Amino acid sequence: MTGKERVMKAMRCEKTDRIPWVPFVGCHAGALVGKTADVYLKSSDLIVQGFSEAVGRYKPDGLPVAFDLQVEAEALGCQLAWADENPPAVIHHPLCNGHGVKLEDLKVPGPDAARLGVVLDAAKKLRNAHPDIALYGLITGPFTLALHLLGTDIFMKMFDEPEYVNQLMHFCADVSKATAGYYIDAGCDIVALVDPMTSQIGPDQFVQFVSPYVTDVFELIRQRGALSSFFVCGHAQQNIPVMCQCKCDNISIDENIPLDYARQECAKHHISFGGNMQLTSVLLLGGPVDAQKNAIACMELGGDTGFILAPGCDLPYATPPANLEAVTEIVLDSYKRDVARTLACETPDQNKLDMNEYGQADKVVVDIITLDSEACAPCQYMVDAVRRVAPEFEGIVEWREHKIKYRESLVFMTSLMVRNVPTICIDGEIVFVSRIPPRDELIAAIQKRINEKFRLRIQQKKARLYVLGQDCDKTCQLKDHLRQAVTELGVDVDIQLVKNEDTIRSYGLTSGQLPAVVMARFQVKSIRQVPQVMIIKEWLKDL
Repeated sequence: MTGKERVMKAMRCEKTDRIPWVPFVGCHAGALVGKTADVYLKSSDLIVQGFSEAVGRYKPDGLPVAFDLQVEAEALGCQLAWADENPPAVIHHPLCNGHGVKLEDLKVPGPDAARLGVVLDAAKKLRNAHPDIALYGLITGPFTLALHLLGTDIFMKMFDEPEYVNQLMHFCADVSKATAGYYIDAGCDIVALVDPMTSQIGPDQFVQFVSPYVTDVFELIRQRGALSSFFVCGHAQQNIPVMCQCKCDNISIDENIPLDYARQECAKHHISFGGNMQLTSVLLLGGPVDAQKNAIACMELGGDTGFILAPGCDLPYATPPANLEAVTEIVLDSYKRDVARTLACETPDQNKLDMNEYGQADKVVVDIITLDSEACAPCQYMVDAVRRVAPEFEGIVEWREHKIKYRESLVFMTSLMVRNVPTICIDGEIVFVSRIPPRDELIAAIQKRINEKFRLRIQQKKARLYVLGQDCDKTCQLKDHLRQAVTELGVDVDIQLVKNEDTIRSYGLTSGQLPAVVMARFQVKSIRQVPQVMIIKEWLKDL
């Protein structure tokens, strides 16, 4: 059975001789041939070289021609920012207010538009060079393309101007259908519709603004005699049931969605499924044993019917080839798979940071945990959301992006107990999980924390003055002086008279030492958590 036959059978939910292996090699192929992503993704010859190198190293059953969700956007006038180790990012949205472009001005791009011609040329060459490999043509899903064109304004317009959003989605679906046709003409066996931004909406909005349009795309692919896959990433579990109703042949997920859940939902509709190896913590930052262990876990959950082993998304540029070669070994050799299953020990937990004092600084800290905002569309738009509101709090708020493709950021993510990306944390508290917050909601969340800190500062300045003595002129004069000092300074201090002799003696004073003043300062040491005994003991050492 060839790799192509194996993938096609799995896509149709037919039993295969073994589980197909489809590493989503995109710009990582540039690393294999020693080229940066910005150079690699602009050359059909380099794409062919990188693809062929991946075939030789990883012995896949299928591969995408390229993994770049900005190709159609660029052809439609979006400006891109290029990077050395990631696909480009959209930095200009033509339909956003002030750019002077209207929806009716846009036209469906032809097969030679911008870099479409580059990728399609590579597809034709690869079809001839690798007839036994299942060739994937990746198209940008209509909703993600709509976001590239309009920006995050689309989320408000879904409520305020639903008719306009539907018109935009209709146009984007036309672009998807045209591009799908181009890939099929170039020899691709499978057209994968990649729509990561659908993770930002719920099932009701999905059915209203996405389902009709992607269903039409999948129907066209079916009519052309090819198979289809629906790619989604991020925390999109809530949308899997409605995705299954869109009549695609396959659904591919990342590590945010449990594989057994995807298997269960897809089985109801006789749809195959794929994924969901861990991109960063295992394939990028782990070792060969970690990669094998993760692959075995996925294979055991997926089974040998209707499942395709794959990473959760486009492989990071710097993924060590040894990790992917280790996966290839156990996919192809059942004996090595049994050995790896027996010998693989538990991966040690990352050393967690002590976060007990995190968020106690004067400024409010907004942390955005991402895969990489330069490579992941949901991550990009979440970082943009924070970047746009930060000037509203100049001097009060600091924000930082933590790209978990770097080990220190992964440790930080684990220490904050973050489970999904992208996520926004404010002073160490998880606030927005895999959801791009509207501007007003994000501002309100930051302001709430600022108010909490302001109240905390007030509480930390509280004190109390105890006047120890009996009713006499000297004690009264002392109290008057204390009240005057408190008033003139404007501080929050209570003044209490203590006359009980036992209480006075508890302070180590005798009647001959009166009147006396004892000051008690109050300091908030912990909020919104139960501190460990060891930490409380550290507080008490100051007494």
